[in-house]
Amino acid sequence: MTSKPFKTLDDIGDVTGKRVLVREDLNVPMADGQVTDDTRLRATLATVTELADRGAIVLVLAHFGRPKGQRHPDMSLAMITKPYAQVLGRPVRFVDWGGAADAVAQMQPGDIAVLENTRFFAGEEKNDAETVQTFAAIGDLYVNDAFSAAHRAHASTEGLARVLPAFAGRAMEAELDALETALGKPEHPVAAVVGGAKVSTKLDVLKHLVGKVDHLIIGGGMANTFLAARGVNVGKSLCEHDLTGTAEAILDAADAANCTVHLPYDVVVATEFRANPPVRTVNVHEVAADEMILDVGPSAVEALGDVLKNCRTLVWNGPLGAFETPPFDVATVSLARTAAALTQEGTLVSVAGGGDTVAALNQAGVAGDFSFVSTAGGAFLEWMEGKELPGVAALTR
Repeated sequence: MTSKPFKTLDDIGDVTGKRVLVREDLNVPMADGQVTDDTRLRATLATVTELADRGAIVLVLAHFGRPKGQRHPDMSLAMITKPYAQVLGRPVRFVDWGGAADAVAQMQPGDIAVLENTRFFAGEEKNDAETVQTFAAIGDLYVNDAFSAAHRAHASTEGLARVLPAFAGRAMEAELDALETALGKPEHPVAAVVGGAKVSTKLDVLKHLVGKVDHLIIGGGMANTFLAARGVNVGKSLCEHDLTGTAEAILDAADAANCTVHLPYDVVVATEFRANPPVRTVNVHEVAADEMILDVGPSAVEALGDVLKNCRTLVWNGPLGAFETPPFDVATVSLARTAAALTQEGTLVSVAGGGDTVAALNQAGVAGDFSFVSTAGGAFLEWMEGKELPGVAALTR
């Protein structure tokens, strides 16, 4: 038995011949019928193969796209079955809901099936009781392994956990363990890197973090709004001038909570936003009226690296600059490599999440060197906001 606040596969007992409904995230990018990135498929390996090896009849539940309760052939999970079988290295059958009970009745212990898109049911996103019962009728146990869908209270992510014995899968367990280490009960000092284009999308995150972390590092376009709040002229930079008052309030709250906010003091600027334009590195007070701030400067990045050397825990969400466009990826890549090196030395626990963040860490070549990288976007963000995630809460009841 585990001493965790939720049950895991270690608590599940003998599953031979049991029909286990496993909620996974198979919502992978596809082009011309081919999966272009199988990261999410690979993330399901541990749970699905363990259950199959233990003799369960594994029934994978997942959504694909946004069919809005209608059947769309181009959003059928039938397309995923073959690439999924290749990733798992074992046969996977496809089961439509029409004859699901009969199809499942013919499965043997160790067999794996993918069920048709849960969002073809209008009641999936409404979490209605009838849809929950339709799902539950073909299963004996429920395993939620899809953290990336845990912020949604849907029939397949939350409702099922109320009507069947519910457990966290291995990927979900790893995610929740990492998040607990990063913000639940972290080792201090804790640093958070929050980047991204707009303050408005990360307001709740920033408000929550100032009470939780010792160092808040703000980058990306949102840093410009904070600089403007401090009276810096940011030129033509992306900046939400209407939110400078909110930025002030966050800085005041940070002061009250003994949280040090780090804003860039040297920046990389250009007069046009494109790949490899003429750039200058200047003090933030020297930005010209026709220039825009597109990355954090080298002196500030070096200082931020020194901050991380004195921290024990790091949570990272969002890039420091316009990292998709060179040379404005330099600060993000540099700080990510510092964090990765400290993690490898064993002095820093580093947890990162969100689509842009994962892309930036991959670009820096260090995604594998962080303690944990979450592929979840919205769920990771809501967790950073301190919100309860319905799919996780349902497992802890």
